[in-house]
Amino acid sequence: MARLPVVEVDVKVPEDVKISIEGKKVRVEGPKGVLERAFDYAPVIIEYDENSRVVKVFSYFPRRREKAMVGTIAAHIRNMIIGVTKGFVYRLKIVYSHYPINVRVEGNKVYIENFLGERAPRVAEIVGNVKVRVEQDDVVVEGINIEEVGQTAANIQQATKIKDKDPRIFQDGIYLYERQLGDVVKRII
Repeated sequence: MARLPVVEVDVKVPEDVKISIEGKKVRVEGPKGVLERAFDYAPVIIEYDENSRVVKVFSYFPRRREKAMVGTIAAHIRNMIIGVTKGFVYRLKIVYSHYPINVRVEGNKVYIENFLGERAPRVAEIVGNVKVRVEQDDVVVEGINIEEVGQTAANIQQATKIKDKDPRIFQDGIYLYERQLGDVVKRII
C-alpha cells in the first residue's frame, strides 16, 4: 500500500502544561497563565495525543504554502508553551547624550518625557496583558504572549524614532538590546 504524502511536525508538551484542542482552536494552560489561539485560516490538521503528550501538526498532499504553514503553526504552539511555563522578557536601553530622558508607565501607556528637549511627551501603547517597568536606564517588558511582548517593545522603540536629524549624531532613544525567550537569552547589541 502506498503512503500518503504528508508533512508532519511534532511539538512535545511538558508535564506542567495542559493543552486542549477543539478543531483548530488551541488552548494552552500553564503555571504562568492561559493562552488561546485559533488557526482557522490554516489548511492544516492539529491533533493532541495525550498518551505521548505530543501535539501533531500535519497536512496531506501539501503544496509549498501548506508545508510552510505546518512549521509556522508548530512554532506558534511551541511559543505558547514556552510563554505559559517560562514567559518572555525583552530589555530596552534608554540612551541619551543631549537631554536626560524620563520614562514612566501609567495604565496601558508608556510616557517618554524630555526626549531631545521636547515639551510634549512621546507615548507608546502597551499591547495586551504585558507588564512594563523601568529600572534605572532599562525598560523591561515581560509577558506570556510573545507577539504582545514584541509589539510593545517595538512601540516603545518606535516612539523615540528621530526624523529630520542626522542619525549619526542624534543617537538618543530607547533601543532593544536583549530578548529572553524562556531559558534562552539573545543579546542584540
